[in-house]
Amino acid sequence: MTATDAAHVVDPERGTLAKAAHENFPVAPFFLPRAWRTDLMAVYGFARLVDDIGDGDLAPGGADARLLGVPADRADDRLLMLDAFEADLRRVFEGSDGSDGPPRHPLLRRLVPTVRRRALTPEPFLGLIAANRQDQLIARYETYDDLLAYCELSANPVGRLVLAVTGTSTPERIRRSDEICTALQIVEHLQDVAEDLGRDRIYLPAEDMKRFHVEETDLAAPTANASVRALIAYEAARARDLLNEGAPLVGSVHGRLRLLLAGFVAGGRAALRAIAAADHDVLPGPPTSGKVHLLREAGVVLRGEG
Repeated sequence: MTATDAAHVVDPERGTLAKAAHENFPVAPFFLPRAWRTDLMAVYGFARLVDDIGDGDLAPGGADARLLGVPADRADDRLLMLDAFEADLRRVFEGSDGSDGPPRHPLLRRLVPTVRRRALTPEPFLGLIAANRQDQLIARYETYDDLLAYCELSANPVGRLVLAVTGTSTPERIRRSDEICTALQIVEHLQDVAEDLGRDRIYLPAEDMKRFHVEETDLAAPTANASVRALIAYEAARARDLLNEGAPLVGSVHGRLRLLLAGFVAGGRAALRAIAAADHDVLPGPPTSGKVHLLREAGVVLRGEG
């Protein structure tokens, strides 16, 4: 490899972890204990990479495919890549003395000490992989309940992992966490309607589209018409209700974890305010909020208001 070639090689681990700065919510903020930050970033690296595989957003050059043992000419086969990723996840839980050796991908090697330290189980990680498999096979959701079942795989495992990493899991906290995570997933879907349609995916329930007289062609327009705006407002209200139902989770914990969880709820509320400020027109691009709005919302959550 020449020096010029080397300059164009993307470090898949660094590139994936760098995306944490662009999420709606804080992933591993500075105020957390270092051990928590390390483990939360390890979990984030897994979650971000599996989503990138499912969305076809991997760094160019095929480095991730090579690490997972997938032939270069099949790197675009997302189901094959997800199968290889799941096989590498099994190596995380088998340990270095497993029959297939240690994990091959650096993000999964990074996950090994976190799994050991926090006694994590495979189920949440397998749920995230299953969600991305579903994305390859199902592109439309008929009912809101169908969408909630998808969020059970695509979003809720993340909150459960946060509770497990911080040693604060209880049945009630898991229930509240699921409500928050589902809400955050719905908010992300609302922000990304145009981007998802570009991937031939629609996460707005078909029964709701029919109720508001929205056709798929309406979602492909440069700006939203009145019917689309009404639909987005309706789904945003549902997400807001879920966030409010889950918000007592914040008051059930103490210290720095309380700040982190307040940041999750605040991130969702700030994004919803940005959508409302755009008059629910999400088609030109994702409405986003700045740090000032996020901090303001976090203060409201911590005070138990709203």
